[in-house]
Amino acid sequence: MVCAVLSVALFTLSCRTGESGPLGVVRSAFQTVTMPVRYLGATVAAPFQGLGNIFTNLTADQATLSELQAENDQLRARNVELEEDAESAQRLQDLLDLRDANNLQSTAARIISGSTDSWSSTVTIDKGTSSGLTAGMPVTSSSGIVGQIISCSASTSVVRLLTDENSSISAMIQSSRAQGMLDGSATGEVTLTLVRTNQQVSVGDTVVTSGLGGVFPKGLAIGQVTSVENNPGSLYLDIVVELFAKAETTEEVLVITSLTEEQQASAEDIAEADAQEREGSGASSTDEGTDAPTDGSEEGASDDAGQQ
Repeated sequence: MVCAVLSVALFTLSCRTGESGPLGVVRSAFQTVTMPVRYLGATVAAPFQGLGNIFTNLTADQATLSELQAENDQLRARNVELEEDAESAQRLQDLLDLRDANNLQSTAARIISGSTDSWSSTVTIDKGTSSGLTAGMPVTSSSGIVGQIISCSASTSVVRLLTDENSSISAMIQSSRAQGMLDGSATGEVTLTLVRTNQQVSVGDTVVTSGLGGVFPKGLAIGQVTSVENNPGSLYLDIVVELFAKAETTEEVLVITSLTEEQQASAEDIAEADAQEREGSGASSTDEGTDAPTDGSEEGASDDAGQQ
């Protein structure tokens, strides 16, 4: 009771006298004297307060941390899934663009495995006879020609790649229209053969399907010339081609099921190919004199040149 009365009296006196009164003077003097002590205490306590916050964070609810980690893992997996879907959609769109741009009668398929032995270059796709596929049909990706079907089961087909040593298809230089045969090899190197030395071929030229033979549509991309050599005394250029389509990075393909009339080599294309052969044979007969031709077509061309 005494303390309460004393407190009321001191409060009343302080209100009446303000900061200039005796109580204000005492309070000010006390704050001045104790300020260094209070500052030192705050400085000493600050690191301990920081450590306390760290300890609080470290001892957060384990269930909350586990939930956050699980949510982060789910978001990361979902992001990867969305990126993969986007890339797959783009590859399929590229195939559709190729089909529409070239009016291809085709069936889409997916590569499911590579060669099963070490002496052949093949891939297996997930479509077969039940999807209307048969041996001999050409296969292309959005980048370029992949190869040709060599066998089918009901649900799968084996595709011989252009790099296989048994692969040989009609092709030509897009710019000069020089005709030849694109051959694979045991080493995987691809060459354009039977191109006469009088034909114009340069490094960087694009190689496309010629349409001759009626198997591959005319004008589809194959690859790019990386090397051209004209060896003395040779009738043909040595041409190395780098393929646009890489089997190891190709996932989806188009199997071309039939050709339209426009996609096949025309009579003019065939006549041009024959003319190139005759011109080359004629030039070689003139240059080489009595050298014998290597096959019947060259022999016939040489006779024609002699009669001229």
